Amino acid sequence: MTTPSLAFIYDRNATRSHAILDMRLDGCRAYAGRRGWQIADHWVDFGDDAISRVRPRFAALLEIMRTQARVRPVLCLVHSWDRLAHDSALRSALQQRVAQAGGYCATTFDESDERAHPILIGRADH
Repeated sequence: MTTPSLAFIYDRNATRSHAILDMRLDGCRAYAGRRGWQIADHWVDFGDDAISRVRPRFAALLEIMRTQARVRPVLCLVHSWDRLAHDSALRSALQQRVAQAGGYCATTFDESDERAHPILIGRADH
């Protein structure tokens, strides 16, 4: 029996309203359940942290992900790619950080960068 993947749900919210954020997080939980993934928890960067390059909650997610990646498959689950960042260069940098922590990113729209994992971590030998 294989160990189910461990999903680290991430989002960011720059507004005071949490209604849409809560809907996205619920969608991530439901998606993970349908995929048979266990959920580690969710991490959300708020306010200025949600729009800056420095993401304290994202960094905390990565620290825990690194420890779990040693023993099981891990992934960062977001509702859509824009939940990482609207800017494609920043989004790629964040995806690379996840790859370097031993995981990959996926969305609730069945998108994933899992196949790009070796490229994201700078290794083309896989």
